[in-house]
Amino acid sequence: MLRDITLGQYYNTASPLHAMDPRTKILGVIFYMVILFTASTVWEYALAAIFTVFVIKVSRVPVRFITRGLKPIVIIMLFTLVLNLFMTSGGKELFHWWIFRVTDLGVETAVKMAVRLVMLIMGTSLLTLTTSPIALTGGIERLLSPFRKIGVPSHEIAMMMSIALRFIPILMEETDKIIKAQTSRGADFESGNLIQRVKAMVPILVPLFVGAFRRADELAVAMECRCYNGGEGRTSLRELRFRRVDGGALCACVILTAAMAALKILRMVGVL
Repeated sequence: MLRDITLGQYYNTASPLHAMDPRTKILGVIFYMVILFTASTVWEYALAAIFTVFVIKVSRVPVRFITRGLKPIVIIMLFTLVLNLFMTSGGKELFHWWIFRVTDLGVETAVKMAVRLVMLIMGTSLLTLTTSPIALTGGIERLLSPFRKIGVPSHEIAMMMSIALRFIPILMEETDKIIKAQTSRGADFESGNLIQRVKAMVPILVPLFVGAFRRADELAVAMECRCYNGGEGRTSLRELRFRRVDGGALCACVILTAAMAALKILRMVGVL
């Protein structure tokens, strides 16, 4: 299960999406999230799904690798489905037993939330899959650089986010090793009630936290040895530059967002 987490991993391949400016991809993800959270009809979800499939195709990242990242959130998806299915009020009643009541509106809301969550994970994971940690740090820093005038530490924020994303797969790999080591020593993480399973996680969490603090200390020492003193006076090996493909991608995101807004307006006036 831990190996299925793709967040923070970088898939190295040659594709138009990999070659784009990281700022374009970050802004594209922001537009994408706005589109998903404002979608409410079948046509809007279909438009977002077509855009998601197109971007995955352009990225040249295997679909199996992207869908693998959905496995760790199956429990969250099921919980969301059940919650929306039984807690949504209104609509035509389809099923009623004891305190549980299922309506057509609840089914529609549950399906929409599940589709939204799947597309959100698949779409946003492409940011780290197609952008190296160094490029991602540079992109975040450049996007936040205008806020330096009001005291926002853009370089430090970008560095912290990049390190956090970089450490996710490392910690997952270390957790997997600890679980295997404890299992080989006779530890049982599957049997027992909920309280017993929580207690069984202690032999995993303690060495995991110790290892995380050790890695953080080693990273701090390495940065001090390289005379790291923040973003003042730092230069980049590769300067970020917008190209025509970046402008075209941003225009496509703006057009898609405008199309979603147009569908909403047409629905409000009764055309759809």
